[in-house]
Amino acid sequence: MNRIFCISILFLFSGAFLMTASSQPAGTGFKVKIQNLDLTDAARNRSVPVALYIPETKIRNQQIIIFSHGYGENKGGDNLIYSYLNEKLASEGYFVASIQHELSTDSLLPMTGIPQITRRTNWERGSTNILFVLNELKKSNPNLDFKHLTLIGHSNGGDMTALFAHEHPGLAYKIITLDNRRKALSGIRKTKVYSIRSSDQPADEGVLPDTEETKKYKMKIVKLGNTKHNEMDDDANEMQRKEINDYVLVFLRD
Repeated sequence: MNRIFCISILFLFSGAFLMTASSQPAGTGFKVKIQNLDLTDAARNRSVPVALYIPETKIRNQQIIIFSHGYGENKGGDNLIYSYLNEKLASEGYFVASIQHELSTDSLLPMTGIPQITRRTNWERGSTNILFVLNELKKSNPNLDFKHLTLIGHSNGGDMTALFAHEHPGLAYKIITLDNRRKALSGIRKTKVYSIRSSDQPADEGVLPDTEETKKYKMKIVKLGNTKHNEMDDDANEMQRKEINDYVLVFLRD
């Protein structure tokens, strides 16, 4: 087991092109191009906005990451507020697609009742969005390495990610959740499971695998000592950003 894991292990993308921009995150490798797309899932008559973070240098066997944001009360643009992480990943050579899961016309996420029941429809829509974007990318970017697909999601987006892994065993090579709290990581098979936990918000009972399952399926779960649940997006300070980026990169290379 890599030393970094020993620090703290818990047991416990057809659409219209809209905009292109370039940025160069400090201290990184490849220059990054950002593209915002508005895809349309005809089967559901649904708009699926996607932000692409792409290295400007062509890379052979480029691995793909699909990112899912935390709940944003349907205001929009939440797929853009994890730029520190998605730009970093693209600067390291990954092809990153960040999905805007919520539309202004969607029902708000239920805040009462049993989340595993009341939020299931929301998670299912997110899982369907992920599959739709994945299939669109296979059409538009067939040379990407789809055998090593990684899904990353924060909070409610992490719950969507976990549901996808349950619904489509082995389609994702790895999932990395940032403090998902409601949908179980326990029981996921044929997909490598990693999770970064906040310092302040506990997961619901049964969400995190126990010691035996963690060891048997080589899951890796780490707890951050100084990062709260709501500090995992661009609200994170420089030290928090570095710590999250470092863990995610270690998980990707594991």
